[in-house]
Amino acid sequence: MTGTKAIEADDIKPPITSIGVIGWARTNLFSSVLNSILTILTLLLLWKVVPPVFRWAFVDSSWFTGSQACRQATGACWSVISANYRFILFGFFPYEQQWRPLVAMIVLFGLLIYSRNRKHWKKALAYAWLAGLFTMGLLMKGGLFGLTSVETTQWGGLPLTLLLAVFGLTAAYPLGVILALGRRSRMPAVKALSVLYIELIRGVPLISLLFMSSIIFPLFLPEGVTFNKILRAQVAIILFTAAYIAEVVRGGLQGISRGQYEAAEALGLNYLLTMRLVILPQALKIVIPPSVSILISAFKDTSLVVIIALFDILRTTQTVLSNPEWMGFSREAYVFVAILYFLGCFSMSNYSRKLERELSMGR
Repeated sequence: MTGTKAIEADDIKPPITSIGVIGWARTNLFSSVLNSILTILTLLLLWKVVPPVFRWAFVDSSWFTGSQACRQATGACWSVISANYRFILFGFFPYEQQWRPLVAMIVLFGLLIYSRNRKHWKKALAYAWLAGLFTMGLLMKGGLFGLTSVETTQWGGLPLTLLLAVFGLTAAYPLGVILALGRRSRMPAVKALSVLYIELIRGVPLISLLFMSSIIFPLFLPEGVTFNKILRAQVAIILFTAAYIAEVVRGGLQGISRGQYEAAEALGLNYLLTMRLVILPQALKIVIPPSVSILISAFKDTSLVVIIALFDILRTTQTVLSNPEWMGFSREAYVFVAILYFLGCFSMSNYSRKLERELSMGR
């Protein structure tokens, strides 16, 4: 080019207002007049709300004091948690034996964390879960290897909530898949029974099932025959959750094209192999988001066992608040319980997104 210097592409730099933090803010917060107004209003609201809440929760709060000192403080009384955390977490489990439910929870969390990696989904993982379940049951119940026997009526707090949630959801999912397949079955009797079960269970609230399992069901048992109340509540949660899982899985099955069935038939696969190797892997992948939503709802619904006098973590918290010494500090106690439930729900949601990404990349 005569008399001029060619301008290289690398020499052309975008304006500073389109890159970095300023560029992100212009694109996402101030891209239009309306967005700019909403951003400013939101910042003003946060400026009014966040500092007082932070001051109440952390600056003026009491952490390791008595109830009298809490009543004189202007901030949050987290002492209601620090002074009663063992009862909130473990309920009426014998005080000197509370290391046992603690170790049982550590074993459960370890198994859950180890199971997050799909590379570990092998036969050894099943054996690890069986060994873990035996260990947890032994620690909670006792009666062997010198461990003092503890009646299930003394189980409570966080271990009870986790047992109801983890084992209830684990058992409900395969039962829901079976019900979904039964509802799509060509055998009239199987289909009718599946439809009747699903519609009947979905037509009543979980509270009614818990009441039936706790109060009505024992009336039909022979004299002298009893079932543990925790087991009855666990079965009610499983049956209730399975009905909703069945409908979600049925939607995934309907989303699979007829060509997949025909391809499996062309390969000479029977019904069981077709479902196990071809149809269900695709259908369950489709319904991961709604399935996790149901599981999260079921996890939170375990708090309803409080109405049948089971001392889950919500019930133990309410028991602490009924103590005149700690009356009036319900906000702090319920915030603590809400954080525990949030951590459980967020963990399930986060893992479902991770699983979706891995399956979408064909890992």
